[in-house]
Amino acid sequence: MSALLQLLFLIFSVKILGEAAERIGIPSVMGEILAGASLIVFFHDLETDIIIFFAELGSIFLLFTAGYKDVSLRSLKSESIPALIPTLSQIAFAFAFGFALGRIFEFSILQSLFMGVAFSPTGIGVVLRTLIDLNYLSSRPGTAMLSSAVLDDIIALFLLSVVVTFARFNRIPPAQTILIIAGKILLFLLIMYVSGKYLFPKLFTYAEKMHTKEAVFSLVVVIALLSAYLAERFELHSTIGAFAGGVLVSEIPLAKLPDIQSKVNGLANGILIPLFFAFIGFLIDPYALRNAGSFTLLVILAALSGKLAGGFVGSRAIGFDFYESLIFGLGVMPRAGIELVILTIGRELQIINQEIFSAMVLMVVISILISPACMKWAIQVRQRKAGRQ
Repeated sequence: MSALLQLLFLIFSVKILGEAAERIGIPSVMGEILAGASLIVFFHDLETDIIIFFAELGSIFLLFTAGYKDVSLRSLKSESIPALIPTLSQIAFAFAFGFALGRIFEFSILQSLFMGVAFSPTGIGVVLRTLIDLNYLSSRPGTAMLSSAVLDDIIALFLLSVVVTFARFNRIPPAQTILIIAGKILLFLLIMYVSGKYLFPKLFTYAEKMHTKEAVFSLVVVIALLSAYLAERFELHSTIGAFAGGVLVSEIPLAKLPDIQSKVNGLANGILIPLFFAFIGFLIDPYALRNAGSFTLLVILAALSGKLAGGFVGSRAIGFDFYESLIFGLGVMPRAGIELVILTIGRELQIINQEIFSAMVLMVVISILISPACMKWAIQVRQRKAGRQ
């Protein structure tokens, strides 16, 4: 009964606090994290197993829906080319800043590599919402920014898969082992590609003809879980498999019907993903943050400045003017869903400790608050400059 009450409290509180966050103009993820942080205040005897179970499902569906809704292989082929240079630039800067910060604080090579990977993603949802709110989505920097955010997360997940595999050895493996790791990743991707090209479409055609209710929707959920399971069998993380499954399912017309998308969105964003964000809030340790001191401040500064510098340099290289490049750099600063998944994996595998985890989650929160406001200011300055000319 206690577990049911705690689950009831979480589902209720993530929606109430998420709504409160939206009404004051910040993403609902902020309220959902706060809901999880408040759990320990109201419950002393926590049933953590059920919370962890739903959080794991939430992380799987967060990555699955990111691939299912936000990524299109067809559009990526055309839109990714102009965004490739600023994407690589911002990842290189962010990764270098994270790795260097780890070495400055005498972290191990593996921990420093993980810091670099954790600095790399961009919050697609935050970027998209900010561009829409500022009526800037159709602009040249806006289009490049959104494409870059998608590519950014794909590359970050690939880097994560490598670091996660390294973590199983507790050291940087020899060259022969690295080749085996790469072979496993390629074999997994090949199996997923062949399944997405030939098997999944046939399954959806069959499911559509079934008399059982919601067969197509159920098949989408099955593929999400199957992809996650296969990734684990290949010694990758389940969320990486879920993302790959989402990308492949997004190419199947029957799986993208509005009714099916609505049901997947309801399951994912209505229940599971908010519970994952609540779990993140539950894991934050205020005492660890106080002890971290200057490290927390440097994490925030390094993470934000790495993205800003990399985005600015890369967009200037493809011909953006000063203010367009500044807008691009500010726009790719926020972190959100995938960043939090990466941090949870790092904590789960004991690559990072509680102090690093809490400092990085605080950085995510600060980036969500700062980036939209700074981007709005830069757009207004550019518009004023353009009006005087």
